[in-house]
Amino acid sequence: MMQRRAFSLSLVGVTAGIAAPAAALAAQAQAPAVPVEGTHYVRLNPPAPTGAAGKIEVVEFFWYGSPHCSALEPALEAWRKRLGPDVAFRRVPVALYGDASVAQQRLYYALDALGQLPAMHRRIFYAIHSDRARFDKLPEIAAFMAKNNVDATRFNAAYESPAVQAQARQASLLSDAYKIDSVPAFGVQGRYYTSATLAGSGDKALTVTDFLIARARRGA
Repeated sequence: MMQRRAFSLSLVGVTAGIAAPAAALAAQAQAPAVPVEGTHYVRLNPPAPTGAAGKIEVVEFFWYGSPHCSALEPALEAWRKRLGPDVAFRRVPVALYGDASVAQQRLYYALDALGQLPAMHRRIFYAIHSDRARFDKLPEIAAFMAKNNVDATRFNAAYESPAVQAQARQASLLSDAYKIDSVPAFGVQGRYYTSATLAGSGDKALTVTDFLIARARRGA
C-alpha cells in the first residue's frame, strides 16, 4: 500500500511478502467477514462533498506511480462492471507524492478533456511500471502522447488549460476532505473511506467498499 511520504519504501513490503510463510499469505488474502469501523474503514466527520445526485458515489483515489494501484487495475475493472445502476464511480488522481504525482494528476485530466482516457489509462501504468517512465515533466509526457497517437499540441494545451488546473485543485480538495494519506483508497458517498492500508490489500479494499455501498443503500 502506497503510504504518503513513505512511497519509496514500497519494495520493502514486496520483499517481506515474498518471504512470508504460505499459511500467513493465505490468511492475509481473506477479506474481513464483517469490516470493523476504525479498523477496516473510517467514518468521516464532517462528511466529504459528493457530486452524484441521486446515486451512491464511489471514488477511487489513485496515483499512476503507485505499484499497488497498477496491480489492482484488472481486479478494479472487473469489480466496476458489477456495480449496481445506483452507483456512480469515478477516479480521482492524488498529488501526495511530489512533482511526479502533481504532473500525473494534470495528465489524467488532460486526457479526460481530450476523450483519451479509455485508450491511455492502462498504457500510462504500463509505461511507468514496466518501461520505467517518470512522467514528472510535460516534455516527456507530451512525447509519450505523440508516440501513442495523441496530438501533442492539443495535449499540451489541455494540460496547461485553466479547466484542467481547476480540476486538479478540486481533486486535491476532495482528497483532503477524505483525509487520504495512502493509495489505493476508496471513498463512499462522502461518509466513509477505506484503503489497501486499512483493509489489508487492494482486493480486500474492494470487498470493504462493497460493504460500505450496502451501508449507504440502507442510509446507515
